[in-house]
Amino acid sequence: MPNFPTRLKELRIKKQVPQQQLADLLGISTRALRFYEDVSREPKIEGLIKLADFFSVTLDYLVGRK
Repeated sequence: MPNFPTRLKELRIKKQVPQQQLADLLGISTRALRFYEDVSREPKIEGLIKLADFFSVTLDYLVGRK
């Protein structure tokens, strides 16, 4: 089962969204977004909600829960 960093990167690539655009949406730096995709950091709940809304997925799906 994919974890959050893997799922986030897969969704971003599938939707062809540059890291800068997604970082701008979240109000974070591209460096912070890279940390999310590299397992070094996790977003706060507000960021998770924005990501789930942006990609039209559930929070459970985004974080790798069934």
